[in-house]
Amino acid sequence: SHYGWRTISDGDGVSIFGGSHVWVDHCSLSSCTDGLIDAIHGSTAITISNNYMTHHDKVMLLGHSDALTSDKNMQVTIAFNHFGEGLVQRMPRCRHGYFHVVNNDYTHWEMYAIGGSAAPTINCQGNRFLAPNTPDNKEVTKREDAPENEWRHWNWRSQGDLLLNGAFFTPSGVGASSSYARASSLSARPSSFVGSITMGAGALNCKKGSRC
Repeated sequence: SHYGWRTISDGDGVSIFGGSHVWVDHCSLSSCTDGLIDAIHGSTAITISNNYMTHHDKVMLLGHSDALTSDKNMQVTIAFNHFGEGLVQRMPRCRHGYFHVVNNDYTHWEMYAIGGSAAPTINCQGNRFLAPNTPDNKEVTKREDAPENEWRHWNWRSQGDLLLNGAFFTPSGVGASSSYARASSLSARPSSFVGSITMGAGALNCKKGSRC
């Protein structure tokens, strides 16, 4: 599906192009040609919640390119999703903007879970991260296209995340709460609740004439 200006599709499951106030909720997504969910070209005020994602390489792209400054005001909430089997990377991959990653269940990744470039602000709270068994892929985070003396100033933090099987999150930035004001959209529940919170992630099993 596509929201925003209509362009030629490159095979995304959900494409948001110049859109605002968009809610992507209770979808089951896998095996698309390009990304499962992409939001680009000045899109903002987006919530991605209660989705179940599996069997895909580049899962979620938020921000078109490092050079496109119209994405600097992007605000996205990623909440209550289950990132499941067969996923490789980009859960999400962020450029510019402000991103609240809260109470998600990451049970599989092959390369990394959360990545970014062009100084995005990433506020990661109350998630559960289960690292793969491969020793070189335990890190949750990945900075793209920047040396450490640059990315160490980006505001990325982990608060109350449950890190399992050797998973680790590399924080950066000043760490002050005021730096995350635009990347804070709801109060995080404790990470111990993530299993029950995400139990119903994915497409709803609805029947005509009855509640879902």
